Amino acid sequence: MTTRALTDHLALALAAAYPAPEAAAIAALVAEHLLGLDPLQRRMRAQEAVPAAVQQLLPALEARLLAHEPVQYVLGTAHFAGMELEVTPATLIPRPETEELARLVAAERPGGPTVLDVGTGSGCLALALARALPRAQVLAVDISAEALAVARRNAARYAPQVQFQQVDILQEAPDGLAPGALAVLVSNPPYVRESERAQMRANVLEWEPAGALFVPDADPLLFYRRLGALGRTLLRPGGGLYLEINEALSAETEALLVAQGYTEVRGVADMFGRPRMVRAVAP
Repeated sequence: MTTRALTDHLALALAAAYPAPEAAAIAALVAEHLLGLDPLQRRMRAQEAVPAAVQQLLPALEARLLAHEPVQYVLGTAHFAGMELEVTPATLIPRPETEELARLVAAERPGGPTVLDVGTGSGCLALALARALPRAQVLAVDISAEALAVARRNAARYAPQVQFQQVDILQEAPDGLAPGALAVLVSNPPYVRESERAQMRANVLEWEPAGALFVPDADPLLFYRRLGALGRTLLRPGGGLYLEINEALSAETEALLVAQGYTEVRGVADMFGRPRMVRAVAP
């Protein structure tokens, strides 16, 4: 079996569960991971023979992928901001819009000395910001001990200076932060309403951690209300609040922050023109 044959075989098998373009993309990602190649190398070495040991891994991988387990969990890694991060079912899979949020913070706050990332999961935001802002002190918190274990392993590889705490942000504040200590508070909190479950794909619903995704329909902005209040205490005057949001609740999220006294509240569209972020300035 050649590299191309492996990729084509896997794409054909996965077409039973995924649209053809997605099946092909997953197949390419798996082939590159198994063979230690980047996309260009995979194409250039298409006719090279695949080791027998790699071929023996395919049936088990196919079965997991056909059961709609996300390819990132199957491989144990996800690419984010130039890093190859460990991910597990205890962490959300990092997504492109979250990478856009990291770039927005780094562009607007290049000198931000103290950053708090709430709900860090795999650590993707905290690590991206620590690498983009090398002089910053970055603290990342999460309610999940399992997620924090993953984040710490990722930090050991990419940004060992990042600090972590286990915190239930709805009930408590991080330790060691004085009022006005923060230049930046950033978060990708739970924001998918329970009623939106029906619109979500099986590979998200059945595998990614529900606690990091869903909020009750009766109070879909509960995390934003709490983050806004926390920011009013912990952010210095002129400090920045940066949040990933539910695109269906952009206006409501902005209105909440205005009511909490923030200035320069502005929604930010992602690369597809969807309102997926909001940024605001502490008075």
